[in-house]
Amino acid sequence: MGTTVEFSASDGVGWLHLNRPDRLNAVDTTLTDDLLAGLDQARAHGVRAVVLAGRGRAFCAGHDLKEPVPVETALQTRGRLERIQDVTRGIRALDAPVIAAVHGYALGAGCEFALACDIVVAAEDAEFGFPEVSVGLSVTGGVSRLLPVLVGWAKAKDLLLLGDRVDGVEAQRIGLVARTASPGHHEDVAAELAARIASRPALSTALAKRVLDRGLDASMESSLEREVEHAMLTAEAGAGETARQGFSGDER
Repeated sequence: MGTTVEFSASDGVGWLHLNRPDRLNAVDTTLTDDLLAGLDQARAHGVRAVVLAGRGRAFCAGHDLKEPVPVETALQTRGRLERIQDVTRGIRALDAPVIAAVHGYALGAGCEFALACDIVVAAEDAEFGFPEVSVGLSVTGGVSRLLPVLVGWAKAKDLLLLGDRVDGVEAQRIGLVARTASPGHHEDVAAELAARIASRPALSTALAKRVLDRGLDASMESSLEREVEHAMLTAEAGAGETARQGFSGDER
């Protein structure tokens, strides 16, 4: 594993911390690879629950728009996008339930990482949002399938088309997250839930997770594929450069 994601384990609970605090844990190819490696480590350690959190002032502020625009073929673009989607696949494939402990920003890809988890605990002042449409990009991570299931069809369209941000309290009210915590205590609440899960029979826990996820599987893969196609279209249209000019890390 690299240094952009830290893994630790204790008492049956694994911890994955996104560790690019100077960039608000924004997503680049290294962080994606390190997060996937962290999920592999969690599996290898046989943990019974995992907490995914972020170092510094944010959970994850989305794609790092200060990274150079990649010069790549359509095939390379597809591979890069599918690699990011492998985070969703990896979280769902893990037998151990994954709890997202969210504070600060959870925007774009960061929000997608959180929603891929089995339970989301949000600080009351956390900010969730999908800025992709407003900057000419497209969602990935299975959100086109997950978001309507969580918040309903009408609210999902509202969130994606307008790109408005919601805080942790509102996110819980609309069903986007399961629980909230007072500011600064999101990891404490997540740790308590993870310990409770880790104390229960591993097989029953894994099956409970799997039976719910399988209810989405018929449409999840087609949703992931469609998202890649849409993201490639926006990339080909040159939206990446427009996004870089209109949505930089400094503006978050």
